[in-house]
Amino acid sequence: MHSFLLHWLILTAALALTAYLLPGVNVSSPGALLVAALVLGFLNAILRPVLVLLTLPLTVLTLGLFYLVLNAVLFALASVLVPGFSVASFGAAFAGAILMSLLSWLLGSLTGKRRRRR
Repeated sequence: MHSFLLHWLILTAALALTAYLLPGVNVSSPGALLVAALVLGFLNAILRPVLVLLTLPLTVLTLGLFYLVLNAVLFALASVLVPGFSVASFGAAFAGAILMSLLSWLLGSLTGKRRRRR
């Protein structure tokens, strides 16, 4: 449970920084920020593996670059599902997904949160 909460806080901080830094990504309230981070986490945990499997031929054909498009699609989908979280365009979703990935990686490494390899 502790790991889940830490991951959620990292995603929330990364999303807050992304919304602050990118003009096309907006979060209207702290509550919307918390819910948007939670929805993004669930989409990444549940929907991403299915989409990665379905788009594997395209991802291989583009040498992995389609994976970035998949991140943007999930980021935009979260903005559709969460009131108070909006993304202006697909370009903003693309940039937001990349920036949020980098920020969450950086914040995760600063907090010492590491994934266990089995």
